[in-house]
Amino acid sequence: MEAESLWIRLSDGTRLSASLFRPPSPPPWPVVLEARPYRKDDCTAGDRLWYERFAQEGDLAAVRVDLRGTGSSEGIASDEYPAQEQADLVEVIAWLAGQSWSTGRVGMFGKSYSGFNALQVAMERPPQLAAIVAIYATDDRYTDDVHYGGGARRGLDLLDYPTYMVAMNALPPVPALSGPDWRERWAERVLRTEPWLLRWFAEPTDGPYWRHGSLRTDYARIRCATMIVGGWADAYRNATLRVFERLEGPRRLLIGPWSHMRPEASVPGPRVDVVPDLIRWWDRWLRGRDTGVDREPPITVYVRRPSPPEREPDVWPGSWRFERAWPPDRAERRTMRGADAVVRQAATMLMGPMAPDGADELTVRGDAGTQAPSPGADAPPWGVAEDQTAEEAAALVYEWTLGDAAVDLLGYPVLELEVRSSVPVGQLAARLCCVLPKGGSVLVTRGVLNLTHRASHRDPEPMPSDRCVPVRIELDATAFCFEPGHRLRLLLLGADWPSVWPPPQPSVLGIVRESLRLHLPVVTAPPPDAPRPGFPDPSPATTAAVRASQALPATWRCERDVVEGETRFTVERGDAAQLASGIRVVERTQGTIAVSAMEPARAWAEAEAQFELAFPEATVATSSHVRLETDVEREALTIELVVREDDVERWRRRWQRVIPRRLR
Repeated sequence: MEAESLWIRLSDGTRLSASLFRPPSPPPWPVVLEARPYRKDDCTAGDRLWYERFAQEGDLAAVRVDLRGTGSSEGIASDEYPAQEQADLVEVIAWLAGQSWSTGRVGMFGKSYSGFNALQVAMERPPQLAAIVAIYATDDRYTDDVHYGGGARRGLDLLDYPTYMVAMNALPPVPALSGPDWRERWAERVLRTEPWLLRWFAEPTDGPYWRHGSLRTDYARIRCATMIVGGWADAYRNATLRVFERLEGPRRLLIGPWSHMRPEASVPGPRVDVVPDLIRWWDRWLRGRDTGVDREPPITVYVRRPSPPEREPDVWPGSWRFERAWPPDRAERRTMRGADAVVRQAATMLMGPMAPDGADELTVRGDAGTQAPSPGADAPPWGVAEDQTAEEAAALVYEWTLGDAAVDLLGYPVLELEVRSSVPVGQLAARLCCVLPKGGSVLVTRGVLNLTHRASHRDPEPMPSDRCVPVRIELDATAFCFEPGHRLRLLLLGADWPSVWPPPQPSVLGIVRESLRLHLPVVTAPPPDAPRPGFPDPSPATTAAVRASQALPATWRCERDVVEGETRFTVERGDAAQLASGIRVVERTQGTIAVSAMEPARAWAEAEAQFELAFPEATVATSSHVRLETDVEREALTIELVVREDDVERWRRRWQRVIPRRLR
């Protein structure tokens, strides 16, 4: 199916580049919109499958838009999710509603970035926007994104998205779309676009910058029909249940086992074809048809069952179920007490005597956490967590038996305890695991907290040196069935590396065992005769189309340098594609993050992203290089950008920033 190229002129004269996928039926049609900064005509041209299916199977006009200053759109991309972006998209929606081929009813959808801005634009309440579908998105840009987690700077994520956006934003508009002045527009883009990473780096605590675009402060701002799609192996799963619970208008929630990949091709599976379900949603809220979505239970969730841990599982065993409300009326809170646990340290050693204040003590290793390096999985090699048994060498371990009946968790486990720290700044990471009868420890969910943020992400406070203080950690949302014979194990670590940046000093943490409370969100399983959801399997052609790009060799390696005393994690991946338009796309990201186990302040990360686009008019290439290094007192960031045309360097830019660690 060929897409029609459009230009949408905004009120300030800026033109946005759009692609329209027309249905085969006569107009007018409802319109569904996705807007992203990821270059619709080359870097993400392979994502066209959903647009084609919306047009052909759903009789919907499907529109892709390059955001201001990205792809072939004019202007400058000033930041991620700026106020200008929401204002632009409100104008785009009005423009789409006013076209002769439009019914005037518009929906917005998207995965990741475009799932975020679907929520953000719905918060602005444009009158023509009748419904949205937000896939793998968040309601809180500070606590649940790739920049910060638990008040600590993200680590491994720096090697990916923050680095490659520097290089991607420096690519030119597509010459065939932009016209003969494409080089002038390219020059303006390169010389005026600042790395988004600079602002993220300068905002280490919560505040107005992160509250902008975060729905969590005021869910009542959204009134249109909202469908949320999440994945238990995805980093953005936390928003799903709380957004559904707090929205006031029509809403629907679908959570599968998926990673940050489309459900048709996700690892882990089971993989399903969700497009028919999305079309039913559009038919109900853009056309007013009775598709049955109002009468069905509004929550569809996949509950995982235990299986041996592996990095890239083809399928997580489990089952689908409906829920009629959140929280379910069958929900209860079950509390596990530290005093009732079997406690171990250093893998198999039983704990020795407690400290005089009744605390179990933990010597912090800066490299603790490598068996679950990322908070969410993506396309290989970004897999899910491995066997957690190896983590116990650097952990306090609390273990409970759960009885003879299965225990279903659905929601957010919460850990409450009293902690002391030998230094003012420390971290506490919690991992909730399922211990298999034949061996192996499966990560169920996790949480991490910069202890200086124990009372507020806006106003951190140092840990006192003379006493224990109460701490609360809300673990990531989960749906997991502990089967009879499986034990529940809680690991407490003093770092969550390389998921987040390590703490600045060696330290000893004390955990008051008598104070420890692990609150579990237990939900009784529905009766056997309860209705069960069903999804069509994706066709082999659909799955192949989603995975159509030619993946280049990948690296995913953790190693210990005994001489340097460092633990290093190295990641490399890339893709290459020859498009029907004649454009060839090659992209690659690579990087290493490292930390000293005994001197966690001595940490660094270095990453590079490269893009090459071969247009008929010219071959262009960009590369970005990012290095972050820290000590006890400071964080130093260096960014370099090199831009080439036909192997000739056109521009080179460099940025440097140094900021105090500020209780991190």
